[in-house]
Amino acid sequence: MTSGKVVAGKVVLDPDFEQDPLEEGIRVTILVPEDGAVRLSPEEAADLREAIAQADSGDFVDGEEVLRGLRSQR
Repeated sequence: MTSGKVVAGKVVLDPDFEQDPLEEGIRVTILVPEDGAVRLSPEEAADLREAIAQADSGDFVDGEEVLRGLRSQR
């Protein structure tokens, strides 16, 4: 996870944001809410990075599995 701002129509990453350099040519996804702002506390950002790492390692429950479980509880 990183942050940045749009300058002349391009995303420019914040140079002081703690991160490893992005691999050249890597595709990224940018989420922009309607009001244009996402603000996370340092703790929320750390929680999000941890959750992403868990998902990347395969430590997650598939959404279809969650929905099946909810349907079976009706």
